[in-house]
Amino acid sequence: MSQTQNSKPKIQKRSGVVIPHAPKWHQRLAAFLLFIALRGLLLTVRCRLRTSSEFFAPDAPTPVIFCIWHNRLATCIKVLDVHRRPHNRGAGMAALVSASKDGAFLSRTLAWFGVHAVRGSSSRRGAQAMLEMTTWAERGYDLTVTPDGPRGPCYQIQDGITSLAQLTGLPIVPAALNLNWKISVKSWDRFQIPLPFARCDVQVGKTFRVPANASDAEREEIRRQLEAEMCAITRD
Repeated sequence: MSQTQNSKPKIQKRSGVVIPHAPKWHQRLAAFLLFIALRGLLLTVRCRLRTSSEFFAPDAPTPVIFCIWHNRLATCIKVLDVHRRPHNRGAGMAALVSASKDGAFLSRTLAWFGVHAVRGSSSRRGAQAMLEMTTWAERGYDLTVTPDGPRGPCYQIQDGITSLAQLTGLPIVPAALNLNWKISVKSWDRFQIPLPFARCDVQVGKTFRVPANASDAEREEIRRQLEAEMCAITRD
């Protein structure tokens, strides 16, 4: 059969239910301590919107899928509180987080910030996570995806976010969170930690939609355009 025909995103199913790693007691403690430290640090960070966007306006449409690089996770909490939560009252944010042990720690940390973590990735629990994200979208929640995580390569978008946009019908909003003063950790994604009193410039790019009847080739083209847009608005 020709590949040019329209097709829904393929989700590989595995037998049985995959249960994500739960945080251990020491991870729960570490997550709380990180929350306290990060919350205090983010209070000093100045956050400003560098581009006008309907998605950060008082009459902002909801929900949407925010596309943010994995190494900007620490700063995205500040942007959520300042620019998005006031316009999405009564709902909230759901974020896609790995089902791994590291993901267990991150999910617990996000919970302290009021973000619901949906556990899964392309390599583990992907189909279940996709369905859960769709459910949260139906409840009016914004969705956040770090499309180069959880393993990288850095700044290379995987196809999960376009599949999610096709299933939910939500627009993808690329957002670059550019810090002027930070520490970059020696990790695969060069994770960024803002320094006290840093400035975070929020650059919002062109919005992307994936038609419900998009073919594999059309989704790939949108993925490529999204990656180019994200790289264009990102400043390290």
